[in-house]
Amino acid sequence: MTRFRAAANGGAVLVLAVALARPATGRAQMAASPPELEIRALLDRSAAAWNRGDLDGHLADNADSITFMTGRGPVTGRDKTAELLRRAFFRDGHPVQSLRFEQVTVRPLGQGHALVVGQFVLSGGGEPERTGWFTTVWARGPDGWQAIHDHSS
Repeated sequence: MTRFRAAANGGAVLVLAVALARPATGRAQMAASPPELEIRALLDRSAAAWNRGDLDGHLADNADSITFMTGRGPVTGRDKTAELLRRAFFRDGHPVQSLRFEQVTVRPLGQGHALVVGQFVLSGGGEPERTGWFTTVWARGPDGWQAIHDHSS
C-alpha cells in the first residue's frame, strides 16, 4: 500500500511538473472556452480576408444590422460599414495597409453573447503604423457568432 501511494504521489507530481513547464500560452489555450476559440478564429479569418483585399470576407462575421461607431456617430448595417471602410482604407480594391489584431480578450456575457476587446494594428503600404483599440459585442445565432456592435478608435 505504501508503494502504491508513493507511486500515485510521484505520478501526481510529474503531471503537475509537466503542466507547470508548459508555456503560459499553452495553458491559456487549454483553458479557453469554445466561444473564445471560435471568436478568435473569426478574427483571424477577418484579418486574413482584409489583407488579401476581400472586404466582404473581412466583414463576413458582422451581423447585417451591425452598429459601427465612428467619430461622427453610428453607422448601421454591414453594407454601410463596408462602404465606409472602402473609402477610408482601400485603394483600387486593395487595403492600403495590412491588418492584425493584438491583445485580444474575449469575455462571455452569458450563453449567447461575448465582449471582445483588443488592439488593431494597420501597418505597411509606405504609411505610418496606425493602432487603436476596439470593443465589439458578439451574439451567437443560428449561423454562429456574429459581431453586432463595433467601437474602434
